[in-house]
Parts: sequence; C-alpha cells; structure tokens
Amino acid sequence: MRKIVSTLFVSLDGVVEAPDQWSLSYWNDELEHAVGDGMADADAMLLGRVTYEGFAEAWPGRTDDPGAEFMNNVPKYVASTRLTETAWNNTTLLRGDLREAIAELKSTDGGDIMTSGSTTLVQWLLAHGLVDELTLLQYPVVVGKGRRLFPDNGARLGFRLAGSRAFGNGVLRLVYRPAAD
Repeated sequence: MRKIVSTLFVSLDGVVEAPDQWSLSYWNDELEHAVGDGMADADAMLLGRVTYEGFAEAWPGRTDDPGAEFMNNVPKYVASTRLTETAWNNTTLLRGDLREAIAELKSTDGGDIMTSGSTTLVQWLLAHGLVDELTLLQYPVVVGKGRRLFPDNGARLGFRLAGSRAFGNGVLRLVYRPAAD
C-alpha cells in the first residue's frame, strides 16, 4: 500500500501560507537535497485546487529548475469540487467520494503520493486519518499572520517523531507519523 506524505514549509509561529514570501532567503543546497529526496520517493502528487492552479501556472515553462522534470511529468491528482478540466500534463481530477478515491489511489502499486502545500486538502486528509507521514520544514522566522496548518479550534491529533534534521541555516526537517491510539 502506498503512503501519503504531506510536506509543508512552516514558520515558527505555525504559518504555512505563502511560504514564497518568507522562506526563499533560507533556500540552500541542504534544503534542495531534502526536498529532492521527498520527490525521489514519490511517483505521484495529490494537490488541492489552489495549489494545483498555482503550480500549473508556474511549472510548465520551467526547464532549468532541479524539480521541473518531476513536477511536469509526475502523475498529479487534484481534489477539487470547482475544477471541471485540467490542462497541465499528467493530471487527473478526483471525482465523487474523495475518501474512496484516495483509498483507491493508495491501494495501487507505486511509490509515495506526495502533497506539497495544499493546506485545505492536508487538513482534510489529517482529519480523516489519511496522512501516513507529515514532513514539516520549519523555518526560523515568525511571520506574524497567515493561515496555519492546525487551526485554533481543530481536532486533537497525535503524532510521533520519526526523524529530524537541523540544517546549517536554522531550518529543521521534522518527520512525523500518526501516533497509535
């Protein structure tokens, strides 16, 4: 059975919104390798509509970026009730019961199914116990405002730390798996 691995950039104060506005100054070879390792283990992406639309606008024209080949060629599955069609290479809209569609996708042969960004989708996946691994790249910056992965009135979720690494720039890679009840 395949795993859903959700990877998010998060600030010290828990903000996951608009990491392009606060994370880029920390980007270095260590982070590039960490993100690349996640891509190497995945052979599919699961995206929410907003992230899909942003990626579909940004990635198709890129060829010199280290992640471009992966992003443009990997099979992408989009959870959306609004989209009726997709134009980006290798994209499938998930229709009907989302939980059933994701369970079917996880039951197929293959590598990890990676989410990147897609906060609303990841929140839904977490609430439904569908995330097998949560990788947080925690940046040493307080953003002050913005959407957080875990809302103030959210459900209690238990995790166990499965791995961690500190990078020279102060970013932490924290890998969590759901804790057994």
